[in-house]
Amino acid sequence: MIDEALIGWSRAQFALTACYHWLFVPLTLGLAVIMAVMETVYVVKKDEFWKRAARFWQKIFGINFAVGIATGIILEFEFGTNWSNYSWFVGDIFGAPLAIEGILAFFMEATFVAVMFFGWNKVGKKFHLASTWLTGIGALISAFWILVANGWMQHPVGMEFNPDTVRHEMIDFWAVATNPAAVNKFFHSVLSGWMTGSIVVIGISSWYLLRKRDVHFAKASIRVASAVGIVGTLAVMFTGDKSAIHVAEYQPMKLAAAEGLEDGGSRAPFSIVPGVEIPGMLSILATHDLDGHVPGINDLLEGYTASDGTVVMSAQEKMERGKTALEAFRTYRELKDADPDSAAVAKSVLDENIEYFGYGYIEDKEELVPDVALVYWPFRVMVGLGCFLLLLMIVVLWFERRNRIEQARWLQWVSMFSIPLVYLAGQAGWIVAEVGRQPWAIQDLLPVKAAVSSLDKGAVMTTFFIFVAVFTLFLAIEIRIMLKAIRKGPETGTESGEAAEA
Repeated sequence: MIDEALIGWSRAQFALTACYHWLFVPLTLGLAVIMAVMETVYVVKKDEFWKRAARFWQKIFGINFAVGIATGIILEFEFGTNWSNYSWFVGDIFGAPLAIEGILAFFMEATFVAVMFFGWNKVGKKFHLASTWLTGIGALISAFWILVANGWMQHPVGMEFNPDTVRHEMIDFWAVATNPAAVNKFFHSVLSGWMTGSIVVIGISSWYLLRKRDVHFAKASIRVASAVGIVGTLAVMFTGDKSAIHVAEYQPMKLAAAEGLEDGGSRAPFSIVPGVEIPGMLSILATHDLDGHVPGINDLLEGYTASDGTVVMSAQEKMERGKTALEAFRTYRELKDADPDSAAVAKSVLDENIEYFGYGYIEDKEELVPDVALVYWPFRVMVGLGCFLLLLMIVVLWFERRNRIEQARWLQWVSMFSIPLVYLAGQAGWIVAEVGRQPWAIQDLLPVKAAVSSLDKGAVMTTFFIFVAVFTLFLAIEIRIMLKAIRKGPETGTESGEAAEA
């Protein structure tokens, strides 16, 4: 008997770690670009002002970077502690991108981040600039391989099941590395980091403007951050469009839950909020065709016929074929030495039904429906805040370029209070991505109840609350150190750019 409480606490602990980790990662990705652009301007223009600006944002980057590493390491260890069945079942595949991330990206970041922080005035300007860019590139490489692993969980490819080892084994590394779901997720996540970093820089710079200090630095930072953020957010919207197509194809239940769509069909409406819909818009977003067929929750449970005539089996049929696969697997394991011929027959049955192997663990088809409200509303929070923040960055840049940003105190306050909103948007996006694929640890392949470790529920509960305390302490310390650095401000000196402006 599976302990549902153990599953719940294991999921909660992993979700807690992931949510805290994602507080640090997007700021790292965004600041890496902003500080590198500023240092590039310094090297090109030979203006010390841009050097001081870059060094200030590198300091904020460094504080955030250190805490992000700590939570990331814990997150990876939890696969082995809380999800050991998962790790055994697909470790040959899932472990490969994480190993590459650790060997390549982590050491690359560690090497060049040291030069970036301690190499000022010790190495040449161009070499230091290269180190700054390579630190950011290392962060991108790290994000890529982690998101390859996550994308594979959303759309598993490039593997086959070995009943002798009871493991899925990789047969096509490039299929895993170039998985369209993973590649799109990489760009979507990284570019959302650009938006996060930009909003944080704009918000902090607005604080300086409200205090009427370091005005030139604040305006220059707003100019760079707004440009980076606008480009990043527009690209996030483009990749979001691609993501909708991938989700419609690979994870239709997630899409149906995100839209609260019970009964689908062609010209499916897009729900803005309950009761307010745009006719046909969901079909356009999911298929790029007004007449495209989008299945609803009931269609996916009961089975349906797509617009092209393809018959999609019901959840009950998939569950029956999954149980057939499990039974054939057990028979093969029992007879492979004693009766090779019968084992071969069982292996053939297993191969025919392996696509539905994970459904064999599902006892009630309702398990296949994620928490609709917990997917529906975060999706609207993500999209709504993304649109608001894009508009904010456009307005901020417009005011800055017309030299009116100092007088727009209302805009400075809005920018400051938008810092938590950009984090809320990012967390909402991950809730949609991860809650939306429940009950699967790996889409259609392994449900969470078959992936969990055999642990004592009390131990997981205890460590959950320990992690709450430790992670909250980490966050409080980081915020305190960052606030101290912000209050201190950029290095003092004659701002040649400010003099020229005057």
